Amino acid sequence: MSEHEGEKPANEETEGAGEDLIFPEEEAGKELTDLEKAHAERDRMRDQLLRIAADFDNFRKRSRKEIEEVRRRTVEDTLREVLPIVDNLERAADAMSGATEVSAVTEGVHMVLRGFEDIASRLGLKRVATVGQQFDPTCHDAMQQKETNEHPPGTIVSEVVPGYYLGERLLRPAMVVVAKPPAKTEDPGASQA
Repeated sequence: MSEHEGEKPANEETEGAGEDLIFPEEEAGKELTDLEKAHAERDRMRDQLLRIAADFDNFRKRSRKEIEEVRRRTVEDTLREVLPIVDNLERAADAMSGATEVSAVTEGVHMVLRGFEDIASRLGLKRVATVGQQFDPTCHDAMQQKETNEHPPGTIVSEVVPGYYLGERLLRPAMVVVAKPPAKTEDPGASQA
């Protein structure tokens, strides 16, 4: 045996070593393939994003049209309910010009008001309670205060304009006059004693 007995011959060391070596041309080809994949994925994602944006825009436009249609139909339905009241008021106005009895006209106007109350009830409209109630800023709007001993302070003594709820939502607050205690005046005889 030679002194280099445990060593492999030079040609054996290089045998198979070329398999693990990557040449610059092969590495660039692999990177290019990965880069091409990344570009393709980017393009796919961009297309998908554009489609989603277009779908959302169409949905938004369609929703806006549907909301406008519902609004229009709601107004139409409400006006259809209210038009008979207007018709009856016009009849009452015509009847007033030739009426000799005020009571007949008064009765006709009360009938129109009852018709309005029926329609309002069907639509979910109800009047805000006022006179005799305690003032509530969530549904009453105080127009003025009235000094009085007849009612406790904060009690509504009269209604200027009625308020209404539509379902549970306040449509318009009632405009009211609220009681307050009378201003104290000094008795001139009491100060001289």
